[in-house]
Amino acid sequence: MPIASIVVPAFNAARTLSETMESLLSQTLRDYEVIIVNDGSTDNTREIARGFTNDARVQIVSQPNRGLAGARNAGIAVACGKYIGFCDADDIWMPEKLATHVRHLERSPDVGVSFSGSQLIDEATRGTGLAQRPKLRNVTTAHVLRRNPVGNGSAAVMPRQALADIAWRPWFEKSHDWVFDETFRQSEDIECWMRLLLTTDWRLEGVPGLLTGYRIASGGLSAATDRQLASWERMIAKLRPYNPAFFARHEHAARAYQYRYLARRAISSLDRKTAWEMATGSMACSSHPLVHEPLKTATTFGAAVVLMALGHKPIDFLSNLIAKRATSPERTAQ
Repeated sequence: MPIASIVVPAFNAARTLSETMESLLSQTLRDYEVIIVNDGSTDNTREIARGFTNDARVQIVSQPNRGLAGARNAGIAVACGKYIGFCDADDIWMPEKLATHVRHLERSPDVGVSFSGSQLIDEATRGTGLAQRPKLRNVTTAHVLRRNPVGNGSAAVMPRQALADIAWRPWFEKSHDWVFDETFRQSEDIECWMRLLLTTDWRLEGVPGLLTGYRIASGGLSAATDRQLASWERMIAKLRPYNPAFFARHEHAARAYQYRYLARRAISSLDRKTAWEMATGSMACSSHPLVHEPLKTATTFGAAVVLMALGHKPIDFLSNLIAKRATSPERTAQ
């Protein structure tokens, strides 16, 4: 049995799956398996996946489309490792990522989610100059609700036992347990982390380094702000009964951070109406982001004002300036 399993949900991922798999099969830790879950793809994802099965560490699970949560659950059901990590089929792992997380979990047996920072990459796998650099230590349940330090579904590696501790089987499910809630098509990852913290004694803790390459695609799920907000609100409604007092204390601040995040995504997409609604909504929900992260909050609000008043040209100018600086020889050499 391998010490670790990596679950790769893949839906119509023909364009990026090969690059993802090459990064996973280049891990410095050698004792692991990779489970590609072909989640009802209609392109040639399955054929590309088959090209990697000459490596004995790789297996394919095929199923009708069940969404990201359903694909992860299917991979968990057949995984053999003591530790299970997740990498979406358009993201990449740095070579030392799996070894770093396994070492962390071996040394910290009460950690239920080990995560790292992520470098943001574009559709051509170029670095955008941006990164998710989350809080790594002393992560509280309130912090996870407000800021989700795990950041994305490809950053986490978990002990099998932690997954088992939050698994359940809906009455209509005949084949396997659920760890991720398959009724969610977004926010399924933070719903899982929050449920783990609210119902067990497991902790979340991060490791240093930008060990994940997280792809930002303009047409991806993360770009759909309206659906993302609706999923987040449904997640709050689902989890609130676990600890009503906790949500009474922290829900408004968490909503303000969520609105701010969606405002920044809308600004990046040059969606002036949504950017303005999300930025002003954040301010109305709670002053917590402004008090604790004044620069980021004020910058977001200012960019929403500029976009609403002057259109996209000033935002385009600043974005191009930042992109040039991020890819300059002096910047990339660091």
